[in-house]
Amino acid sequence: MRLLIAVVLLTSVLLPDACAQRTAIQYQPVTLDFEIASTSETAAVNPFLDYRLNVTFTQGEDTYLIPGYYAADGNAAETSATEGGTWRVHFTPPAPGDWAYDVSFRSGQAIAVQYDPYIGEPVAPHDGTSGTLDVAPVPASATGFDRRGWTMHGGTHYVHTHNGEPMVLVGTNSPENLLAYADFDGTYQGNPEKNFIKTWSPHMQDWQPGDPTWQGGKGKGIIGAFNYLASKGMNVVYAMTLTLHGDAEDVWPFISHHKHDYARYDVSKLAQWGIVFEHAERLGIVVELVTQEQENQLILDDGYTTLERRLYYRELIARFGHLKNIIWNIGEENGEHDHYWPQGQDDQQRYAMIRYIKDTDAYKHPVLMHTFAVEFEREPLLKRLLRFDRFDGPAMQIYDAKNVHGDIKRWIDDSAEFTRPWIVMMDELGPWHTGTRPDVEDAAHDTLRQDVLWGALMAGGAGVQWYFGWLTPPHDLNAEDWRSRNNMWEQSAVAHAFFEQFDYTAMHNTNDLIDAEDAYSFSLPGETYAVYLKHGGTTRLDLSDADGTFSVGWYDTLQGGDLQEGSATTVRGGGWVSLGAPPSKPDADWAILVQRIP
Repeated sequence: MRLLIAVVLLTSVLLPDACAQRTAIQYQPVTLDFEIASTSETAAVNPFLDYRLNVTFTQGEDTYLIPGYYAADGNAAETSATEGGTWRVHFTPPAPGDWAYDVSFRSGQAIAVQYDPYIGEPVAPHDGTSGTLDVAPVPASATGFDRRGWTMHGGTHYVHTHNGEPMVLVGTNSPENLLAYADFDGTYQGNPEKNFIKTWSPHMQDWQPGDPTWQGGKGKGIIGAFNYLASKGMNVVYAMTLTLHGDAEDVWPFISHHKHDYARYDVSKLAQWGIVFEHAERLGIVVELVTQEQENQLILDDGYTTLERRLYYRELIARFGHLKNIIWNIGEENGEHDHYWPQGQDDQQRYAMIRYIKDTDAYKHPVLMHTFAVEFEREPLLKRLLRFDRFDGPAMQIYDAKNVHGDIKRWIDDSAEFTRPWIVMMDELGPWHTGTRPDVEDAAHDTLRQDVLWGALMAGGAGVQWYFGWLTPPHDLNAEDWRSRNNMWEQSAVAHAFFEQFDYTAMHNTNDLIDAEDAYSFSLPGETYAVYLKHGGTTRLDLSDADGTFSVGWYDTLQGGDLQEGSATTVRGGGWVSLGAPPSKPDADWAILVQRIP
């Protein structure tokens, strides 16, 4: 069964006079196909580089320039086609009403990575054609991303969706080579001395009738894996799109892993990736696409954003940018690392890469960057990025769990002083050999829950993802059974549910408002106070500048559920107040929610 990317599929051949009005739905991708003479992935005239399809959609002053891509026979996920004459554009309408579209389809040497709209030769019969879309509003029955729209920077320290709703993200950072999947076309081990290709067979049991597959039943393992994560309440995954010369050496979008193929793409593999990303979108899972690794950040254009790198990002954006669940990450451990990898991209190369992504992605999905593990290594680079207003924030790698709260708070506070508050994700906890141990070795995960999960979120972090250390199998490269960390998913879902009870976007860390040691406070003073007691007990809260009466509810950080009553159910503003004793388990960690009663 082939899963269609669009709920509305426009005619596959657009003639020059094809300007009749067509129907669409807000936030539902529309696919436009353009047919010309057949070519192939390996043709002398490169279909990826020497053709440029752009379609501009306009409503009033709003303009979305959407890049198109070569789609071989238009059904390559099923046929594994490497040739054909179909070019394709996906557009996700941001608003209801009439949208006009104009087609620019031109050919010429390396035209795909050039900006001038007038260079090259027109591709008949499509160049210069136009039409309109009649877009209906979001249906009342829509849920998830279909109701909320796509991920973007919403002006706070959190990922927002297009309709303005914020998200706290919890999920997995491992395996980083999630896309090294045997059922994807053209996937093999680039380094024969390694063996990390996955079947995801432990999750075959989680595939459900009606879920997508391709080519007679392929894909059930990875689709089932995403089903499992969603069933645990997880809403983000981390996936590298290029691991050549890196740790695993088994993921790339090109027709092979050889140097001369970096400007030619595997159409069927990418279409199959798209099926998985679309399924994740339906499940409400954000996909953080990490576009390079520490060891390979110079293999495209020696780190510059010229031909190879521009084409790479254009292809990713054209094929997946219309999806509502995408976050871009410019690379794992980006930059120079004196100890083991002295060569890396410099500031100007980094800025150029971020700028190109932002300019090419009409939907302005967030652009993040994975950092080094310790503060003295990442600080110089991040301090310079604070002034670059196209950058949305760091995806933090932190070596020591004890540093998570302070490190995340530091960069949130620093970015708040500039025009663009950063989205600060907790992506990877070190050390590299340990990370998140499987449940059979650490069933309670107390340190991770207390110092990392709640430490990050109570600092104002936008989310937490769990990295599997290299010496605790299944590890960061060979993992294909997410049940190995089931307890960590459940604890993360409990924390996520707590934050869904109040407007966290208006709040900030206020540890100085409590007097318990090794505890956290996160508040909008005068209105809402969240308190986390890492070691149980109780605390006092400073309500000196607050008026009125406040409710006090206790939240079980292991079991979740409704807020519970402790020994104090209400407190009054005007001074320091005791929040009382917890309902039970006095030595366990608890969260407390204190809210002003209207």
